[in-house]
Amino acid sequence: MKPSRKVTFDMDWQEKYADAIKTGARAVKRVRSGDRVFVGTGCAQPLSLVRALVDRADELEDIEIIHLLTFGEAPYATLEMAKTFRVNSFFIGENVREVIQEGVGAYTPVFLSDIPRLFSSGQVPLDVALIQVSPPDENGMCSFGISVDIVKAAAENASLVIAQVNPKMPRTHGNGAINVHEIDVLVPVEDDLIVYDAPPPGEATERIAEFVASLVEDGSTVEVGIGRIPQAIIKHLAEKRDLGIHTEMFTDSMIDLIESGAVTGRLKALDRKRIVASFCVGSQRLYDYVHDNPAFAFHPTEYVNDPFVIGRQTKPVAINTALEIDLTGQVSADSLAGVFYSGIGGQVDFNRGAARAHDGKAVIALPSTAKDRGVSRIVTRLSPGAGVVTTRGDVHYVVTEYGVAYLHGKSVEERAISLISIAHPDYREQLLREAVEARFLHPEFARVEGKLVVGPSELRTSRILNDGTQVTFRPIHPTDEPALVDLIYALSQETMYYRFMSRSKRVPRREIQNFVFIDHRSELAIVCTVPEAHGEDIIAVGRYYLDEKTNMAEVAFVVRDDWQNRGIGTQLFRYLTQVAIRSGIRGFTAEVLRENRAMQRVLNKSNYKVTSEPHQDVYSFVIEFQPGAD
Repeated sequence: MKPSRKVTFDMDWQEKYADAIKTGARAVKRVRSGDRVFVGTGCAQPLSLVRALVDRADELEDIEIIHLLTFGEAPYATLEMAKTFRVNSFFIGENVREVIQEGVGAYTPVFLSDIPRLFSSGQVPLDVALIQVSPPDENGMCSFGISVDIVKAAAENASLVIAQVNPKMPRTHGNGAINVHEIDVLVPVEDDLIVYDAPPPGEATERIAEFVASLVEDGSTVEVGIGRIPQAIIKHLAEKRDLGIHTEMFTDSMIDLIESGAVTGRLKALDRKRIVASFCVGSQRLYDYVHDNPAFAFHPTEYVNDPFVIGRQTKPVAINTALEIDLTGQVSADSLAGVFYSGIGGQVDFNRGAARAHDGKAVIALPSTAKDRGVSRIVTRLSPGAGVVTTRGDVHYVVTEYGVAYLHGKSVEERAISLISIAHPDYREQLLREAVEARFLHPEFARVEGKLVVGPSELRTSRILNDGTQVTFRPIHPTDEPALVDLIYALSQETMYYRFMSRSKRVPRREIQNFVFIDHRSELAIVCTVPEAHGEDIIAVGRYYLDEKTNMAEVAFVVRDDWQNRGIGTQLFRYLTQVAIRSGIRGFTAEVLRENRAMQRVLNKSNYKVTSEPHQDVYSFVIEFQPGAD
């Protein structure tokens, strides 16, 4: 059931402003050859005015049509119309993509937050603005409704403003109104607004959405860009609490999020308890929802997309998409192989704003492949001609359906391993070889080809120690090499001797790689972590190696000295045992030094059949799992 719409405009407006009223055909007669004509944004594109202008094509020459993303038809953007109308778009939508890719239209790459200043400074002067507004209220104010964005700036700076005045345009709160006397020509039109149906998410999209949602904390202020991935994320946020919304675009999916109770905005640093956007696209349900709704504040782009405004939000999370990313972290979002597909939009504005904020998160999400898995979106080097939208210095989180990579402050080597780890498995070996050849990785990484495997996420679990401390057990990850080095060099000489049976403090990189790069089938390594400000610390690691001839696995583990005697070794051994039993392994073997009584106690206290034999300085243990035992 659609909510009823309140009439919030002056019913006598056509009589009051009769002198400014014209038909669409008469209004566009004022457009002259050589004019630069702005067309309103998104689903508020004034189609009646656009059609009337196109009907004059034989009378006009050299008309430049300038706009942001528009939905619905674009009758001026055809090869046949290119003699009269030249498209110049700040963001390439499907309706203008062909003429731009054919070279008879233009694309202007620019940060969305910079566009209003192009108009006001005169760098991009506007002769005519074709916009769509609501009828004026009793104070003579018309609402830009569902598209304030750059439309407000265009109307304020164009020499001639022609408005399609539509009683079906919602009146929205915020800073999105224009006085009727600032409009030169009023064209009454009662048409349904353009509606936009978001494409349904696929399996990979849903998995990406789950990973991204895990990055959103309670109390965060969320921005989602355009595309199926950002919109899929919304439904995975319903269990969050006290979220705020500050985003350039609002869609139907956010209605359900609001009604779930997840959005309160009470913790926002700016616009508290208000949902801030600059435009919305979606269904009539959405347009009815925002109509005269004081919970929403529609503001122009120069406010919504200001990185300094974004950076003042509470725990802002900016979620945007990409076409391709290289192993150094360069993100291409508007073009691929020299062909323009979309635009810069607000990605950089929100990415930089979120990154500069306290507890902010800047997220780039993309599927690992394209063209039915025919190409990898994670590449060693960007395709020739691909443009960088988000630089390697700006990138923070990258998410695919295979996981999350955090790149900020990381070396090129660490970035390459992180990104290869979340690439599609079919492309990881190729990317590893290319990364070594490109000198992004040390030559020693050539030996781990085929072992760049991410452990199964279902093995991740949390446990509570006897003193109430919560720790996390998870499979070791290819990006854990630096943290594992930190763990090893934090061990005392005694602990090192007990674990490696060597007095040497140095562990060769090759041996560390043997710990990290495993197949998670015949070998398994589980790390124990605790959260830290920089992410997490590895405080223990346990692993087993399967002898397929005997179906017995050799087990070993080590706990950092300052975390010993707190039950971690016992918990880690129990967990390794549970995983081994589920994998059909018959039992464990272990070689333990006579002096290592702590390890001996852990093994002897297990609930399984334990035998041990002394061999000089070492006890050889055999732990046989009993059927059904745990």
